[in-house]
Amino acid sequence: MIAVEEPRPAIDHAVLTNRLIAACRDVIATREADLCDLDRAIGDGDHGTNMRRGMDALAAESRQLAAMPLSEAMSRAGTILVMSIGGAAGPLYGTFLMELGAALRNVEAWPEALRRAVAAVARRGKSAAGEKTLLDVLYPLRDEVVRHTPLPLLAQRVQGFAEMTIDMQAMRGRASFLGERSIGHMDPGAASCALLAATICRELAEAGIE
Repeated sequence: MIAVEEPRPAIDHAVLTNRLIAACRDVIATREADLCDLDRAIGDGDHGTNMRRGMDALAAESRQLAAMPLSEAMSRAGTILVMSIGGAAGPLYGTFLMELGAALRNVEAWPEALRRAVAAVARRGKSAAGEKTLLDVLYPLRDEVVRHTPLPLLAQRVQGFAEMTIDMQAMRGRASFLGERSIGHMDPGAASCALLAATICRELAEAGIE
């Protein structure tokens, strides 16, 4: 007999949105102190606190976000992060989500939407690869998505992207004033980006999204 694969149940986007927000909030809350320690070495020392505030703000509006179409929810989430995170990270994370939401209204493919969102972050931060920023996670993440790397495998790899910033010299932000002394420290923005990316990849994989 030929085995017939049963169809997967439809994904409840509202439930998935709530799960993603809750998971991202939890991982940042768990690692808040670690992110502050990383930032204390080369910056203001408040990155973990700022990211926690941003995740809390998303969680406070999770019900409203879950009721929105995906592109609208992402754009709104971006606005929330700009208003709540503050510092350099708020505009960068906010730009990423707002551009991703805008791109998804105009293109069908996630890789192309992701490419546009990463490019928007680079323009906003006036940064490029190798300058010890969260882009050093976003660029290889984009490339892995384009190559259709399985989500569980991608979740395992993203921490390595952040770790590559340890040997880089900071060229942007307050850390850039340290010059060569910034070498030897992981960029806190790259660290938080890797944490969130890995969490999202795992949640999507568990939801049956490939």
